[in-house]
Amino acid sequence: MTSIHVWHTGEVYIDRALSFREKTFHPAPFTGLFRSKSKKRWVPVSTYLIEHPKGNILVDTGWSEEMRINAKRHLGWISHAMFKGNLPPGQSVRERLSSIGLQDKDLDYVLLTHLHSDHVSGLKDIRGAKKVLTSSQEWKAANKDFGYIPSMWQGVSIQTFELETIPFGPYNKGMDLFRDETLYLVHTPGHTKGQFSIMVKTDRGWVLLVSDVGYAERSWSEFVLPGITTNLEEATDSLRWVQKFSLRDDCRFVFANHDPNISPQIVT
Repeated sequence: MTSIHVWHTGEVYIDRALSFREKTFHPAPFTGLFRSKSKKRWVPVSTYLIEHPKGNILVDTGWSEEMRINAKRHLGWISHAMFKGNLPPGQSVRERLSSIGLQDKDLDYVLLTHLHSDHVSGLKDIRGAKKVLTSSQEWKAANKDFGYIPSMWQGVSIQTFELETIPFGPYNKGMDLFRDETLYLVHTPGHTKGQFSIMVKTDRGWVLLVSDVGYAERSWSEFVLPGITTNLEEATDSLRWVQKFSLRDDCRFVFANHDPNISPQIVT
């Protein structure tokens, strides 16, 4: 039986325009610069542990324990000026694993949906995982484009996968991880060039983990794109697909990484 642990691994203080795109005279409202505190809020940083018959899979890593020591050094001054992070005791991914009797060496896969800091910050805290995987498109972008912090994965072996034809997603591209139609990595670009979502089959239907395709259920119910997109057309296609998939009879849950209305839980 497959089970999915929904964890909050800290929180991030961001401008609301980063979650939900706004029409404004401000040239870059998502940065939060020169914006009032009334427009900012704390939202969770989520990770997911999938206990699958074929292995333990961690999706993203949340904040590093280094955030408790020197967040400005860990994030760099530009990122630290745009947003703040908080990691309460017991909420790091290492601590979450330990609470259920697991260590990083028990992880068969760490899937990095994309390589923005709040999704990879804790990577070095679980460097003993057997395989760390992201898309080849995301890996290329993260090592040449602005908006990433390569020091967060320095010294960690990250492998990449190439897109294949699958029966899901806005472009029918991704990867069937176990080649048995139970867990798909679905190419959903737009927020970043290589972001992917994850579909997990359970006895009662699909659970869809959409990463930052949308920041909350409101994103697809009201069709509001994130404030940061690398390609507007792709971001629109990806969110439209999530919206349609959420209405399927065999879709059980859709989880966005930063949705404040989603509580930690176990889906079985």
